[in-house]
Amino acid sequence: MVIQGVHGLGTWKLYIKGGRQAWEAFIPVYNAVILMKIINRPWWWTILLFLPIVNLIMFAVVWVETARSFGKNSNIDTLLAVFSLGLYNYYLNYVAELKYVENRSLHPRTDLGDWISSILFAIVAATIVHTYFIQPFTIPTSSLEKTLLVGDFLFVSKFHYGARIPMTTIAAPMVHDTIPGLKIKSYDSDYELPYMRIPGFQKIKHNDIVVFNWPVDTMLDMRHTDKYYYKPIDKKTNYVKRCVGLPGDSLEVRNGYVYINGKQNVLPERAKLQFSYMIETNSGLFNNYQLANRYNITDFPQYNQDRSVSYFPAITDEDLNKFKNHPNIKSITPLKQEKGKRDPSIFPHNPDYNWNNDFFGPLYIPQAGKTIDINLNVLPLYKRVLTSYEGNTLEVQGNQILINGKATTTYTFKQDYYWMMGDNRHNSQDARAWGFVPFDHVVGKPVFIWMSWNTNGKGFDKIRLDRLFTTVGGSGQPVSYLIPFLIVVAGWTGFNKWRKHKKENA
Repeated sequence: MVIQGVHGLGTWKLYIKGGRQAWEAFIPVYNAVILMKIINRPWWWTILLFLPIVNLIMFAVVWVETARSFGKNSNIDTLLAVFSLGLYNYYLNYVAELKYVENRSLHPRTDLGDWISSILFAIVAATIVHTYFIQPFTIPTSSLEKTLLVGDFLFVSKFHYGARIPMTTIAAPMVHDTIPGLKIKSYDSDYELPYMRIPGFQKIKHNDIVVFNWPVDTMLDMRHTDKYYYKPIDKKTNYVKRCVGLPGDSLEVRNGYVYINGKQNVLPERAKLQFSYMIETNSGLFNNYQLANRYNITDFPQYNQDRSVSYFPAITDEDLNKFKNHPNIKSITPLKQEKGKRDPSIFPHNPDYNWNNDFFGPLYIPQAGKTIDINLNVLPLYKRVLTSYEGNTLEVQGNQILINGKATTTYTFKQDYYWMMGDNRHNSQDARAWGFVPFDHVVGKPVFIWMSWNTNGKGFDKIRLDRLFTTVGGSGQPVSYLIPFLIVVAGWTGFNKWRKHKKENA
């Protein structure tokens, strides 16, 4: 409303000169529709003025277009319109002698004006795509190794599960929580919108790979944390894991394998579970790096001083079977934790739950609208859900649980929750460490690998050509669509040149 008032006071005379009434400059939304008519721009620009993040750039576009509609086309006019944050309109409204230019040319009259307009429109278009349709991501860790590799560059769909409206209304476009190079926050968390999401056309399914905001993120940067540091949901660190548990499921981990509602979870063909092993060889001179390369093990081993015993952090069952037949292998010991032995780093971080990475649960995954019995025994499992994710106050008085000040023995969940895990079971920071992922933290679905960079490669081997333009999901081995993509690009380029040549000769 403040912005609407500032706009009305700074433009009402311009509305009159544009053939409209003064009061039209003060009516929210309607004033934007009328302004689009005055500056000879389409009505749907009004929608862009109310899209969070996008609108911050559109304001600058409209300020420049308003000045040009009244004959202010010079470089200095363009710069003042942008860098005065629209207050240049007050000069135009109250001081300058202006004449409205009806049916003006929409092409900028100066090179600087053309450059600024091009940059602003490009940022608007890229921000819309980035925020509501497709966003690029990079895979930094090996938690989904074999399916997604370190160095994969992904396109993540926002529209499969429904694009989330940005909650932080004041933020730099197309960056996450930090402005690159400056090491400062890219947003102001004082002005937030409530959670809203555009309806999607697909629901999360078992074994989908999902990008989401890390629910327990309190990171000042990628190396330092502060439990009192607040981050808005959409500015929390982005994670990518496999969704093994859906709302309403009962989940259990037995010997490292996930069971859903009592049945073992069957992963898609492309997914390969990996576990850690200690391998002893007959010869201390045996080269474990050669062994790892031979059997396509990308997490290289660590070994003792005489190199006879090696720790392999991630081996698939398939590669393990090949290992067993090697003549130099003396023994293979799986590094799995015992059932009933508590790992304090494992959710729910409570001494009453003797869970660890390999033996975990059973655990009910909350579903929106479902009611459970709530008591002191299950409270550690859902305490964060009740408080941090669903905004309730929680007190324990003796054997009584008070939610929002009222004693209760049941609770009905407000939203859906998911259980996200990595395929690299002994080298994945996942839900076993921090618990449930609320649906309002879901970002999108990885659909395409457009680039894959191998930091351990040399020369052209640094680019994994067989992974370029491959889909993330699907059955069978990944298929590259690089050649069809290049054919389409070549065809489109040729068509545009032909059309331009034909237009010039017309």
